[in-house]
Amino acid sequence: MKITLLAFAGLIIGIFGGAVLGVGLGLAWTEIANTSDFEGYSGMLVFFTFMPLGAVVGGLGGAALFALLAIRDRDVALARTLQPRENG
Repeated sequence: MKITLLAFAGLIIGIFGGAVLGVGLGLAWTEIANTSDFEGYSGMLVFFTFMPLGAVVGGLGGAALFALLAIRDRDVALARTLQPRENG
């Protein structure tokens, strides 16, 4: 259950982060490639191409990263040995 919740949290965080990075990369691309701004072509390129692609890649990457961290934490928790308590 913990792995699923962390993967979902990573998905949500990754979507927002990837969308922001996608917009930034799209704006940089339109400046570097001198994309035409006729009737908003450069804006459509950024918001209909780069932002969704960034959101998809960021969401998948965030979910995979958080799930991997949760799985590794579970493995570490299972590997720990219980120390006997000393009564004294």
